[in-house]
Amino acid sequence: MKILIVGPAWVGDMVLAQSLFKLLEQRHPQLQLDVLAPAWTAPLLAHMPEVDEAIPLPFRHGDLLLAERVRIGRRLRERRYDQAIVLPNTLKSAVMPLAARVPRRTGYRGEWRYGLLNDVRSLDRVKLYRTVDRFVALGLEPNEPPPAEIPAPHLVVKAQDVERARVRLGIPKPTRPVLGLCPGAEYGPAKRWPIEYYAEVARERLARGWDVWLFGSERDATVTGELNRLVDRGCRDLAGRTTLGEAIDLLSLADAVVSNDSGLMHVAAALGRPLVAIFGSSDPLHTPPLGTRAEVVYLGLSCSPCFERECPLGHLRCLYDIAPERTLSALNEVRPVG
Repeated sequence: MKILIVGPAWVGDMVLAQSLFKLLEQRHPQLQLDVLAPAWTAPLLAHMPEVDEAIPLPFRHGDLLLAERVRIGRRLRERRYDQAIVLPNTLKSAVMPLAARVPRRTGYRGEWRYGLLNDVRSLDRVKLYRTVDRFVALGLEPNEPPPAEIPAPHLVVKAQDVERARVRLGIPKPTRPVLGLCPGAEYGPAKRWPIEYYAEVARERLARGWDVWLFGSERDATVTGELNRLVDRGCRDLAGRTTLGEAIDLLSLADAVVSNDSGLMHVAAALGRPLVAIFGSSDPLHTPPLGTRAEVVYLGLSCSPCFERECPLGHLRCLYDIAPERTLSALNEVRPVG
C-alpha cells in the first residue's frame, strides 16, 4: 500500500497529523507513507518514524501557482500511489494528487474540489470537533466508526542529534532541571500570555536553581529578548538561533515546558514533556495538547474562544486574567520542584 498525504502548513497541525500516520501504519503493515508538505516541515517529519519520505513543496504560505502544482503532481506519477489523503481544505492542495493520477483521492468537501477528489467526505464539525479527529477520520472508510483509542503523536529524537544541537549552540550538558518557555505564537497576540507573566515564572524557577531556556522562531526573538531582559539575562535565549529540528531535539531535554497554544506546545506534548499549555482566544477542546503529562490553563470567559488574532474587545482578559501564580501551580502539578 502506497499512500500520499498532502500535509498541513502549520507546525501544530502537522504534529496532530501524526495520529493519522500512526493509524494508517496500524491498518497497513507494509505501508509506504509519503508526505507532501512545505519544505520547512521536513525536520518535523524526520522525527516521525511512520513517514518514509517528506516531499518538499517550494511554496510560501498563500501561494496559488496552480501550474507549478500540476507539474509537481505529474512528477509523482511514476510512484503509483494507491491513495492520496488531502488534509487542507483548499483547491490548490487537491490539484497535485489529480495530476499524479492517484486513483483514490480522499478529503473533505472544500472550495471547488469536485472532480479533484473522488472520495469526498462531509465534515461534521460538531461530531468531529477536534482537529486530530478530523484528520484521523480521513484514514477510515466512509461511515466507519472512529477507533476506540486514537494513537497520540509521539516524536522520536536521536541522542546524536540532541548532542549535535547542544554542542553547536554552546550549551553545556544540563546538570540542573531545565524549564522550557515558549512565549511566542505565530497566529497573533490573542494567543500570547503577557511577557511579564512569563518573566515571573522564569524568576521563580531560576530562584529554585533551574535553568530556563527560551524557544521560538526568528519572529519570536523580540518577545524572548524582552523576557530575558526582564529577568536580567538569566535565561538562555534560543529563539531564532535553532532550526526547527534543533528546537525539537533541545525541547526533549526540558524537565518541564510552559507554552502558549502554538506549534511548539504540540511539539512538547508529542515529546512527552511535562507541559503547561496556556489558551486565550483559541479552544483547548479543539486543539488540545495530546500528551499524557499536559495541564491546560484556560479561563473560558463568555467572550472566548473567539479565534481572533487580536482581541476584538480590546482587553485581552482571557490571557491577562490568568495570574502567574495559577500557571506556577499548574507547573508544580505536572513537574513538582522536589
